[in-house]
Amino acid sequence: MPGGVPMAWMKGLYRTPPLYVTHGEGARFFDVDGNGYLDFNVADLSMTMGFDPAPIVEAVSRQVGKGAHFLLATEDSLEVVEELARRNGLPFWQFTLSASGANSEVIRIARFVTRRDKIIVFEGHYHGHLDETLVERNDGQVRPRLLGLPANSGANTIILPFNDLDAVEAALKSEDVALIITEPALTNCNLLLPQPGFLEGLRRLTKQFGTLLCFDEAHSYQFAYGGLVRGWELACDFHVLGKGLGTGISFAPYGMSSEIGEICERHLDSDAGPAGLATGGTTYASAVAIAAAKAALFQVMTHEGYKRIQDLGTRLAKGLDRIFAAHSLPWTAFHLGPRAGYCMTPDLPLDFSQAKLSLDNELIDTRRVFMANRGIWDAVASAGPQASFAHGNDDIDAYLSAADAFFSTLLRA
Repeated sequence: MPGGVPMAWMKGLYRTPPLYVTHGEGARFFDVDGNGYLDFNVADLSMTMGFDPAPIVEAVSRQVGKGAHFLLATEDSLEVVEELARRNGLPFWQFTLSASGANSEVIRIARFVTRRDKIIVFEGHYHGHLDETLVERNDGQVRPRLLGLPANSGANTIILPFNDLDAVEAALKSEDVALIITEPALTNCNLLLPQPGFLEGLRRLTKQFGTLLCFDEAHSYQFAYGGLVRGWELACDFHVLGKGLGTGISFAPYGMSSEIGEICERHLDSDAGPAGLATGGTTYASAVAIAAAKAALFQVMTHEGYKRIQDLGTRLAKGLDRIFAAHSLPWTAFHLGPRAGYCMTPDLPLDFSQAKLSLDNELIDTRRVFMANRGIWDAVASAGPQASFAHGNDDIDAYLSAADAFFSTLLRA
């Protein structure tokens, strides 16, 4: 295995030798040497239910015993879709393995519906490992951000500043943009919040110029009941969820409007006959993944569950602010729902150029190693610590204690 791991991110996200894990319990996991780590990265939000949530363990075990996958629908899929439609507002849903897969299908559907090719993303974005979104803007040009991508990856991708409606309107006036895809709050450059009216302005402008709008909530669906789309009462054409609804089982649904769903029904892909939309995959929508999602939605991701983790996130953010003040650091805490983080400026950022001032890799890596050696597994560099459904007040306090000790040690040195 390159780097000694079965998937490169297991080492690439950290500058330390990779851990080999034996098991997890609640909000902790344990390595082969018997060390326990209270996890605030929660597998980049794919394990926000905790490592052994009883409802999901029971549902998955039961379904595996009956058959993990059939390439056919199950009754559970009806219940999951009905709940997603009730909770999130869009009536049609499809299932994939990851938000990368969901976003790729959304882009294809949007292009077919609009008969346009271009898409808009925002600086600081991440929408999965797709050629067209793994791009960045340098010297006015859109270029691949990672190795192995074709030089023309960004040929149909427009990158704009977040929170800049004038730039959006100017780009849409050409009427060749199929889709705007964005998180309601950008979560892969630590945390970048929308300014009042920005997201509503996106809906207004996309309707005006015939462009479709997708809110990608692979991360932020964990921030509020029904995601920020419901919490902030946002309108859109597509709504992407992900991270297995926090279960660790590969599952990522996406919703769409009635009009788009009916178009999809008329252009299904099949082994024979006329060409259909390029969607689907052999292991998509497995019975075991849907069973896990059903248990998560109905038994873990409840109103009460979200209220509890939001309270934990508030406790975490307020604790970080107290630490910054105690050490005379002119910083403030990022905070949204259960997520907090280290904003290394007095004011929260308005765009990516300001947000990246808080992405100090050397400082972040040093903090993460310090805390790991004290039993706290901190978030990856581009994110921030997050409370999961398995965390409690004592866990938040343990994180804050380790963070305070880090700054005491660092500033004393």
